[in-house]
Amino acid sequence: MTMLDEMMSRYEITSDSDRLNALHEIMQEITLAGLNRSGFFEKAAFYGGTCLRIFHNLQRFSEDLDFSLVAKSESFQIEAYFPAIVAEFKMFGRDVEITKKVKNGFGKVESAFLKDQTDLYDLSLKSDKKVRIKIEVDTNPPLNFDTEQKLLLQPYSFMTRCFTLPDLYAGKMHALVYRVWQNRVKGRDWYDFEWYVRNNVPLNFNHLQVRIKEFNGLEMSKEAFILVLRERLASTDMDRVKKDVAPFLKNTQELDIWSNDYFLQLSDRIRFQ
Repeated sequence: MTMLDEMMSRYEITSDSDRLNALHEIMQEITLAGLNRSGFFEKAAFYGGTCLRIFHNLQRFSEDLDFSLVAKSESFQIEAYFPAIVAEFKMFGRDVEITKKVKNGFGKVESAFLKDQTDLYDLSLKSDKKVRIKIEVDTNPPLNFDTEQKLLLQPYSFMTRCFTLPDLYAGKMHALVYRVWQNRVKGRDWYDFEWYVRNNVPLNFNHLQVRIKEFNGLEMSKEAFILVLRERLASTDMDRVKKDVAPFLKNTQELDIWSNDYFLQLSDRIRFQ
C-alpha cells in the first residue's frame, strides 16, 4: 500500500464523487505539508472553508486553499515556495503542475473581490489535470485578525498557522454577503454560516469591518450589516444554494430544513465578539 493509499483509506468511498472529494482533501494536506517544510507559515496564515474543514471538522468537503499574509508585503513571492510543494508530492509518487490563473477572465465584481494583490494558482496532477485545487494568496490583506497554531497529523505531524475561529467567521460572512458569481450561488458559504451559528462561534466584527472597507469601500455598523445580510438571506433562490453545496456533502438530508426563513432565524442567533 502506498502512502497515498494509506491516506485514502481514512475515507468511506462509495461513489466517484466521494473519491474525488477525498483526493482533493489529500492534495490539500500534502500541499500544506510542503508549505510547512518551506517556512511559508512564518509569513502567512490559512483561512477559508478548507481551513474550517481540515482543522474544525466541518462536515463538507472543500476545493480551495486560501492564505493571507500576516503583514502586507508588495515583495512577497509565493512562487518561491512551489518547489517544496512539488517535492512533497514526489514523496508520494505524484507529479504536480502549478500554473498561475489569469484574472482578466473573471467578471468585474469577482475581480474586485479577489483584488489586484491576490495571487491565484491552480495545482493539478500531471496524470489527470482535471484533478486540481486552487491556491489563493492575499499579499495585501485586511488586517485586525488573530492566528493560532493548529495540529495536522497527515501526511505527518506538523503545525499550521490558521486564522482563529472568530476571524474565519468574519471572512465567511463577508463572502456570504458580498461574493458575486454571476449565475452561480455559492451554497458552501451558507453551509459554513450555519456551522458557525450552530457552534456558537462569536463573530469578530472588527475584522469584518476592515474587510468590508478594503474590499467594498464601505463603512458599516453591526446593525447595518445585519440588515444587508438579512436581505441576502431572504432573497436568494434556496434551490440554487442547495444545488451548489450538495456535491460536497455525504449526508444531503442536512439540507432538508433549509429555507429562507430558516436562515433568517439563524441570523437572529449571530453572536458578536
